Amino acid sequence: MNMRWHTKHGMIIAFIIICALPLASLLVSGLPVTHDGQDHVARIANFYQSLTEGNIVPRWAGDLNWGYGHPILMFLYPLPSYIASLFHAIGFSFVDSTKLVFATAFVLSMAGMYVWASAVWGMWPAAAASMLYGFAPYRFVDLYVRGAIGEHMAFVFLPFALWGLYNAAASAGRNTRRGFRDVFLGEGVIGLATASLVLSHNAMSIMFLPLIAAYALYLYTGIKKGKRRFAVTAGISVLFGFALSAFFWVPAYFEGKYTLRDIVTADSLSSRFASFADFVYSPWNYGGTATLPKSLGLAQWGVIAAAVVFLIQKRKLPMLWGAAAALAGSLFLMTSVSAPIWESVRLLQKFQFPWRFLSVSVSALAVMGAVIVASSGKKQAAATCLIAVTALAGTWNMWRPQAFRVYQESFFTGVYESTTDTGESSPVWSVRFMEHRPESPMEVISGDADISEGQRTSTEHEYYIKAKTPVRLVENTLYFPGWTITADGMPLNLQFQDPSYRGLMTFELPRGEYTVRAEFRETKLRMLADAVSIAGFGAFMVFLGTISVWQKRKR
Repeated sequence: MNMRWHTKHGMIIAFIIICALPLASLLVSGLPVTHDGQDHVARIANFYQSLTEGNIVPRWAGDLNWGYGHPILMFLYPLPSYIASLFHAIGFSFVDSTKLVFATAFVLSMAGMYVWASAVWGMWPAAAASMLYGFAPYRFVDLYVRGAIGEHMAFVFLPFALWGLYNAAASAGRNTRRGFRDVFLGEGVIGLATASLVLSHNAMSIMFLPLIAAYALYLYTGIKKGKRRFAVTAGISVLFGFALSAFFWVPAYFEGKYTLRDIVTADSLSSRFASFADFVYSPWNYGGTATLPKSLGLAQWGVIAAAVVFLIQKRKLPMLWGAAAALAGSLFLMTSVSAPIWESVRLLQKFQFPWRFLSVSVSALAVMGAVIVASSGKKQAAATCLIAVTALAGTWNMWRPQAFRVYQESFFTGVYESTTDTGESSPVWSVRFMEHRPESPMEVISGDADISEGQRTSTEHEYYIKAKTPVRLVENTLYFPGWTITADGMPLNLQFQDPSYRGLMTFELPRGEYTVRAEFRETKLRMLADAVSIAGFGAFMVFLGTISVWQKRKR
């Protein structure tokens, strides 16, 4: 017992030290220079500003797009921004809050993989899986090259979803009572992990959900008793996960038709595919999306070699076969051979970059490593140490960004001269990028009027207008469904397709004095989505409690 205690706690200490190694660069003052890092900070600053104005679900970024505003918050994963906003609220700068999200997600992703894999295979296989999951080249591409905060965070919730499924399946086959704690660690974790995955990154959730479904099916086939109970409760828990995240994904999906999303993401994929040689070796670099590293990793290729040997020996390892199939499928979808599939399946086109399937490759290889170590008998510790050393040696040069840049906080809290995406979230009736600041928030197009500005927030703009003649005015904010303009409380006929003011809100007023308000409100669809999430949370708690009470009585 004493030896086991020391081994367990030694592993925890080693885990903490190893996780900290590649995060040391985040202690350097300033923001790592990455493809998207600066834009993420600006987005988070707008998100936080909207939160402080009372918008529990921020949807409009008032200072983005050169000050014309932007609906990007409606379409891009809010969970990282919520967490960064919490860090900022307790005193961290926006840059440091963003860095903390990256660091926290990295540690939690490795911890989650360890928790799940240790429950399935034990300590040493779990340590190997965690190392392969965290110390893969693509993880450091996300962290220090791309600055992809949403993709980086999504890695946290895949292993937790698998862990919840494992707990639910294990308890379904046991003739024991389940308290609320047991139910929460099963069905509760399934629902919360599903919701968090959806809220972390749109594309990653779609990539990971088939893996979750495949694992659920695998568990289902292995249960001798309680199959039906597991299938029903796990399935309902996943549905509750979608209900909890409905406030985000419902408007993002159904109102995406009002944006340039399908036009921008329909660009040619020919230059975005990887070659098989890229998976074997890609020199580490900080270049653009066409040249960024796509190698699987030295330790990962060692796992593949061991897996080939195991599979040739025809060992009965269904998890190894399943993970190998997921790996092969992900590699196939990243090469030009799969181009006909990408061209015919419109959902894939929304992923933009085929190499994003490296996320699936990383996950599959972590599982393969765990299975191989678990099948190594008395050599588990040695196999794990070999994987860990190789993973560290193969990635140590990737643990830093190309440079750091120091910003004043005002750079992110003022008008930001970008949309923070490639224009896919811009309204379809506007230009892709405004590329200039407005001269003033509201301007006279024709007629004569005096304009003074009243209170202004991200979603409410107030003006006092004295029209000396009938006037036509433009409110220099992009129109998107939800914006309304009223004069003394009466709705005005809003226009937004004038070729001279593309996408901007124009309206007319007769002679007189008015208090004019432009307000961004929830549409009926958004209110419905919000209601589904609120009701879903309450129903989910009742569901978990009901399972606990019912199973206690049954036993």
